[in-house]
Amino acid sequence: MPSTRIVQGDALSANVDVLVLKYAQAYFGLDAAVAQLLADVHPSASMRPGPGQYVLVPTKGKLRPRFVLFVGVVSLYAFDYDQIRSFAHRSMEALGASLPEAKTVGLTVHGPGYGLDEKESFLALIAGLQDAYSVGSPPIGLSEVTIIEHNPGRAQRLSAVFENLRPTVRLGSRSEQPITRGRVEVGSVPSKKPHIFVAMPFSEGEMEDVYGFGIQGPVNASGFLCERVDMTVFTGDVVDRIKNRIDSASLIIAELTGANPNVYLEVGYAWGRGKPTVLLARKGTDMKFDVHGQRCLMYSSITDLSKRLGNELTALVSSSGLA
Repeated sequence: MPSTRIVQGDALSANVDVLVLKYAQAYFGLDAAVAQLLADVHPSASMRPGPGQYVLVPTKGKLRPRFVLFVGVVSLYAFDYDQIRSFAHRSMEALGASLPEAKTVGLTVHGPGYGLDEKESFLALIAGLQDAYSVGSPPIGLSEVTIIEHNPGRAQRLSAVFENLRPTVRLGSRSEQPITRGRVEVGSVPSKKPHIFVAMPFSEGEMEDVYGFGIQGPVNASGFLCERVDMTVFTGDVVDRIKNRIDSASLIIAELTGANPNVYLEVGYAWGRGKPTVLLARKGTDMKFDVHGQRCLMYSSITDLSKRLGNELTALVSSSGLA
């Protein structure tokens, strides 16, 4: 049974035999960067597997991992929690068949940047690894799986989630023997769980902590998936994706600090669709005319925000049966 760990860092420099990437029928983010690095040694067309297919590519020193495994999946916005679970299983299966001598494998976290709940996405990835281990799919020599997350805040939060899972999963760490008491439960149909859509600017600074610790925690504790879409990363049909997730959300939370125009646009769309909306802003924020006079939870710190939002969600669920 391979050990599993989470690290914060750059997947391109990960000390692993093979780096596993999804190919969602177009290049996005990390897979785009890797394809570009390998373009002069491998034709781009050879690194574009269809859904259910895969291609193993030697890196020839272009990045630290010796191989990259591209696993073909459905288009990005159809790649949900169940698809993540299947992807993890399929990745181990593909490696078992194509690189059985692999000892160390690196994977990344999928979902949070394009609108999926951070914790649920991670649990789906772990569950997919368990599925593969249970049927003996991984490479016979596999000793360690490293989950690499470049965002420091997210790496910290997911490490805490993983530590809480250790008594119940068949996954060990570098220094421990695996403990077997059960399986990760990610829900029977995670994609059908009620979700709350969060409209806010993306930033790896204070706003990332506002989301990770001030908003996401209370939302998950109230029984909802917490979703947002990074408009700075994805283009094309991203606006349609945002509209779709607002339309299907039980509630919209909008963080108005900084008066980000995209956030105001999303609030306007949510109001136009008749969606219940909770407005948030740090104390001292200059509220623009569009929302002036509307009730807004003003907070002084992230801890204060977490408490106020938790109370607000509890009251909403209790009074309106929000789901």
